[in-house]
Amino acid sequence: MKTSVYATKDEMGAAAANAAAEAIRHAIQENALAYIILATGASQFEMLEHLVAAEGIDWRKVVMFHLDEYIGLAPDHPASFRKYLKERFVDKVAPLREVHFVKGNAGDPARECGKLARLIGAHPIDVACVGIGENGHLAFNDPPADFETEEPYLVVELDERCRRQQLDEGWFETFEKVPSRALSMSIRQILKSKQIVVTVPDERKAEAVKNALEGPVTPDCPASILQQHPDCVLFLDEPAAALLVGK
Repeated sequence: MKTSVYATKDEMGAAAANAAAEAIRHAIQENALAYIILATGASQFEMLEHLVAAEGIDWRKVVMFHLDEYIGLAPDHPASFRKYLKERFVDKVAPLREVHFVKGNAGDPARECGKLARLIGAHPIDVACVGIGENGHLAFNDPPADFETEEPYLVVELDERCRRQQLDEGWFETFEKVPSRALSMSIRQILKSKQIVVTVPDERKAEAVKNALEGPVTPDCPASILQQHPDCVLFLDEPAAALLVGK
């Protein structure tokens, strides 16, 4: 895993966006289309801001898949990840070829997972842009994560630390309003991406970063599985890298 540390969040986001943009341009050049996965949350603010400004990308040749979404949340809810991506990415680039949102308020979550599985199963992903949670989660795969299932999307239970993070980041007014379940792309599906670009800012993520990079590969730190990916690049700001040995 290649790791780079930057003095500011903006520098970190710009570098991560540059890596993602290069992967997208290469995929379009080689295959006429690019298939991408985008994450959400506070960790992706700067990266997405720079990605939408990237030059030389024909967004009409890009297909976007969505990483995860809360179960039961309407798409116009302030914490909805669909709303987040629509406002920060989809509406800011030229019309994408396809957008596959995770519909967390679908009447049958298992059926929604099946629909998404069929869609993503038909397309190899060129680049996945993800973050790491305070509890080490990857997407909404909280510890102990399922490292074995080949199902592309799962119905998952959110642990307390994950839900506390969502509250502390200001997405919800009270802890009780944070949903306890979500639809999430699985670990194995994320790892099928040709390249993974990981963006992680803030001191509150330092422990998770250390465990993911320097600890054992274990479901107790889901992001540690990234150590096994052949083309994973990690972008950190200095606070997030504070606990790394020899940073």
